[in-house]
Amino acid sequence: MATYTELSLTAQTAYSQLLDAALAAEHQRSVADLPGSFSYKIVKGRKYWYYQYTQPSGQLRQVFVGPDNEAVEKLRTKKTSASSKERLAPLARSAAALGCSEVLPRHAKVLQRLAEYGFFRAGGVLIGTHAFLAFGNMLGVRWGDASRTQDVDFAHAGKSVSIALPGDLAIDTDAAIQSLQMGLLPVQDLKSGAGATCLNPRDPEFRLDFLTTMTSDDPAPVFHTKLGIAMRPLRFLEYSLEDVQQAVLFSGDIVVVVNVPNPARYALHKLLVVGERAGSFVSKSSKDLLQAGLLLTRLKEFRKSDVDEAWKDLITRGPGWRRRVKQGVAGLAKRFPELGVASWLRQTPVAKIPTKRKARKTTTNLKNKKRTG
Repeated sequence: MATYTELSLTAQTAYSQLLDAALAAEHQRSVADLPGSFSYKIVKGRKYWYYQYTQPSGQLRQVFVGPDNEAVEKLRTKKTSASSKERLAPLARSAAALGCSEVLPRHAKVLQRLAEYGFFRAGGVLIGTHAFLAFGNMLGVRWGDASRTQDVDFAHAGKSVSIALPGDLAIDTDAAIQSLQMGLLPVQDLKSGAGATCLNPRDPEFRLDFLTTMTSDDPAPVFHTKLGIAMRPLRFLEYSLEDVQQAVLFSGDIVVVVNVPNPARYALHKLLVVGERAGSFVSKSSKDLLQAGLLLTRLKEFRKSDVDEAWKDLITRGPGWRRRVKQGVAGLAKRFPELGVASWLRQTPVAKIPTKRKARKTTTNLKNKKRTG
């Protein structure tokens, strides 16, 4: 069974260089990265500099920089040089030319705009097939058809997983989406009225889904105040949002640093999802098993300890978790027999509940012991 194509060492190096440069650019933002220009005003015979730039939403802002002095002059000189983001474009094009996977241009625009609004700095996590595509570059492989999708899925850890967030941080995710002017509209939930999915009525295959961890039995979307968007609760999502990692996605000259789940936890969460699916959603299990199988196959080669650690954590979380993952493992064993995951089934004991007949027999034995005693 064809699984994936291993990237050349040169391609893997190109991705690593791009990731390192993109992370460095995130930590070294300057005025050179803002889309705008300097202007000055003369006040009482003295020159004062201002910087005028356009926010991601399209709103024009002007901020005071300082009086005309050497420090401001250095800042103005820095603006004339290429910004850190502009220097990433050649690295991205090189990685793509060597075989690393790119995302679709319109998907990259969505990711870039959300990053500009601070979605990922606020703890937002990219999940779904776009995270799976990022894992390919991270693990030095190029997936086949399993990485093709029109959906872009996002998640946030919510209250179930601790993430360091500035207390005063507020992100208007809906405003970020609308500023793209791509016709993406929220689909209202009939029960709660909140919309955790955005799509373009003229192109319904392209959609954005926002998910969060489930803290109650109510599956209705809830409004996330910090991110400014409604999110649909998903059972067991908190498991895949532990040990979040950073990756870089790119398309053409667009380069975006995103948060993604731990690859091993992502794969095992897919097996939980398979056990949870019912009704019309069962058809999606095939894609879930395919992604889990491909990831585990690659991870088995040089990150087996990650899988072992994630598995041990999963099977200690309760009988409901074990019951569902057993169904996923059984399906995976049929789809990817070479993985040898059938042995996992012996490691997922579900607690047995004694029958009424056995309980009565036990009571009788206790009475007999008392009499003989």
